This record gives sequence, C-alpha cells and structure tokens, in this order.
Amino acid sequence: MKKYSIIFSILLTLVMVSCKKDENQVMFEGGTAPVLTASTSTINLAFANADNQAVKLSWTNPDYRFNTGVSSQDVNYVVEIDIAGAGFNSANKQSVAVSRDLTVAFTIAQFNDYLLNQLLLVPGVPRDVEVRVKASMGTLGAGTLYSNVLRYTVTPYAIPPKVVPPSSGKLFITGGATPASWMGGGDAELASQRFTQVSATLYELASIELTGDGSFLFVPVYGDWSHKYGGVGANNSNNVNGDDFKAEGGDLKAPAATGKYKVVVDFQRGKYTLTKL
Repeated sequence: MKKYSIIFSILLTLVMVSCKKDENQVMFEGGTAPVLTASTSTINLAFANADNQAVKLSWTNPDYRFNTGVSSQDVNYVVEIDIAGAGFNSANKQSVAVSRDLTVAFTIAQFNDYLLNQLLLVPGVPRDVEVRVKASMGTLGAGTLYSNVLRYTVTPYAIPPKVVPPSSGKLFITGGATPASWMGGGDAELASQRFTQVSATLYELASIELTGDGSFLFVPVYGDWSHKYGGVGANNSNNVNGDDFKAEGGDLKAPAATGKYKVVVDFQRGKYTLTKL
C-alpha cells in the first residue's frame, strides 16, 4: 500500500509541474485589424506642386494581445499601393515599410514616382489604385492583419526622363559583344543593331546575338563617337542582366552566356535590361 502511495504522489507532482509550465507559457491571442484613414479623399498630381503633400495616411494600432495581457509594441507596418482589382497581388505592387509609426505622408513627387516607376502606369491616363496597411509582428510577420482599403482615381504626370533621350530618335548597340564588334568612325548604320523606338523614352531591340562577357555601348548615331550611353560606374562593373545607365558612361558587360537577347533601354527610368531568348 505504501508503494502505491509513493507512486501516486510522484504522478500528482508531475501533473502539477506540467500544469504550472502551461500556466507560464505566453500565448498570442490575436489583435484587431487596423482602421485606415486619409487626409484627403482625392489625390491631385501636378509637376508644379511636386513638393506638396499628396496624402497623409493614419491607422489604428492593432493592439496585439497575449494571455499575459501585455500588448506587443514591436509592430511593423507596410503601406501597400496597387492597381484596383489586383487584390494587392500584382508583380508591380508598391510596398512602403513604416516601422512602428501610425502615420505616413507622401509628397506628390513620391506618389507620382510610385505610379510611374513601380506600378508602371501611363502618364496622363486616369487609373484607379487601392491603398491598405499590413500589420505584423517580428521578422517572421506573425499575426498579420490587413486594414480596410482606400480607393483613389489618379492621373500620373510625366516627369523629365532621368537620362535625356537621343535627339536623333535613333539608338544602336555596338561593341565586342555584338556581331559587328566595335563600330568605326563613319561606319554606315546597321539595321540589325538598331533599336525600335516604342515611345519618346523607350527603345527595344527584339533580338540580337551577344557574345558572353563581351562589352558594348549604346549610341544615338552609328559610326559617331561624339555621344554614347553606358554604365554609371567603372567599365564592365554593371549588373550584366540590366542596370542604370547614363550619357557618356563606361563600357557595359554582357551576360556570361552567349546567345540571343532582347534589349530594352528606358530613358525615363534610366535603366536598361537584357532578357535571354
């Protein structure tokens, strides 16, 4: 009988210890979705007012709760801007991180830049966009909550391109990476290395064979070295799949793999890209 009493006492002790451990665990009990409000119901964009405030967004604290009754103060917020109807899932969605603050303001220039260079909207064309706030805790995004959605009709304005486009309305590629190698002064135009002008600031070359790790440049007049477009850093220091460029820049390096590529040069954004075909 004494033996059974000892066993029962041990089991009771284990149960009590287990219960005590459960009582000491901090458990997440949820929170309340942020309520998003804005300083204005309309966003008017104009280059003349670029430095003015476009909109100020404010939202409530999600008040994350734990069984201890202590709310976490380590809350991260992300303002998401996307084309209406995309469900905030488009590849070009703009995300702006706001650590712990409950407000953020955007200037007209900032908001216009998001529309043009991230959402890739067309200047002068009205489009509906949506805005919301995502709240979460820690680096793993625990307890993610989304606010209500605000909708705006916006018309982005054209801004001066980051790189002035060629006055010739033409663009060519030349260099050791190209089939014709480096052009010489006075050489005749090569149709196979001439870009198609898609818009005033956008040029595309649908397909060209590039030699791996070779160098190249863009020129507005084939056979004339007085003007060129190249990298913003030292020769061949660029990202080989695309990078920023500037007038009179350094040599650009092609990708390591020899093959056919599509080349896009965007003077509005000051960026070019290479896509292997």
